[in-house]
Amino acid sequence: MAEQEAKKQLLHLVFGGELKKLGDIEFRDLDQLDIVGIFPDYKSAEAAWRAKAQATVDNAHMRYFVVHLHRLLEPGGKAG
Repeated sequence: MAEQEAKKQLLHLVFGGELKKLGDIEFRDLDQLDIVGIFPDYKSAEAAWRAKAQATVDNAHMRYFVVHLHRLLEPGGKAG
């Protein structure tokens, strides 16, 4: 329990969708975005991202992203 209290929560969002064209980051249909989830650390977010990216490897227009929510929530903070 003490280890969990000492470890700072660094929230990460994993989401993705189909892009309009390769090389750009504009989604074809915002209503169809896949919100994979919010994760407490980068390691678990990366595992979710890898799983989704691998599952959609046959569609070249599908892209998944990891967003560092902790950086948005504390822009002046020193969090990783």
